[in-house]
Amino acid sequence: MWSIQSVSCSASDTNSTLGPAELAAASFAQAHNRYAAEPTNTAAAWQFARACFDVADVATNDVERAALASQGIRACKAALARDSNSAPVHYYLGMNLAQLAQTKGLGALKLVGQMRREFSVVLDLDEPFDNGGADRNLGLLYRDAPALISIGDRSKAQHHLARAVELAPELPENRLNLIEAYLKWGDRDAARRQLEALQNVWPAARTNFTGTAWISSWADWQKRLDIVKKKLQEPGKSLESPRAK
Repeated sequence: MWSIQSVSCSASDTNSTLGPAELAAASFAQAHNRYAAEPTNTAAAWQFARACFDVADVATNDVERAALASQGIRACKAALARDSNSAPVHYYLGMNLAQLAQTKGLGALKLVGQMRREFSVVLDLDEPFDNGGADRNLGLLYRDAPALISIGDRSKAQHHLARAVELAPELPENRLNLIEAYLKWGDRDAARRQLEALQNVWPAARTNFTGTAWISSWADWQKRLDIVKKKLQEPGKSLESPRAK
């Protein structure tokens, strides 16, 4: 339902022959072992929750995805009982709630408020965390959730997606999200401006976000870049009927 994404890499770069799923599994095993050995360590808890999110992201079915997300949720809730002001724990609680939501269909709407609450806490505690991750994910929530029966709100989506770009303008994910939003809303001029800015930082991003852990991200970013460029080359048309929100 939502394209929420973590962009802080937990996968090891030590074996370039491993694929994304294998890297995520290896990181999960390492994080699980540390968390099992240090169950009251806040860093161990959120790093395990991050690994849960990453491996759930490559899960092949909803049962597996839900089980992994639930492990991350439990680890975060236990950590917050001891350390309620940990931005990473709140963040990865929100991320794993998003993974769980992907398995729920319409039932996912019940989790939206919890996700919004966790990311909003991160804004107060550590807004730049995960390259503007809280703003990025709030923007995606407001962009993709239904307006009538949930929290969908174009104005709030634009605010948070733009803020994520301000916090981490060099990260392609942030600007791609904003470009895709403008295209969805039929604002081709704004999309073109953001595309030009993205293309300007693209070479530097290639040198800054490197290593095996970023391979799948770059494949995704290149695919999405090609799509938005193609859309902007098509004759102008409104891709979404404008609505006041």
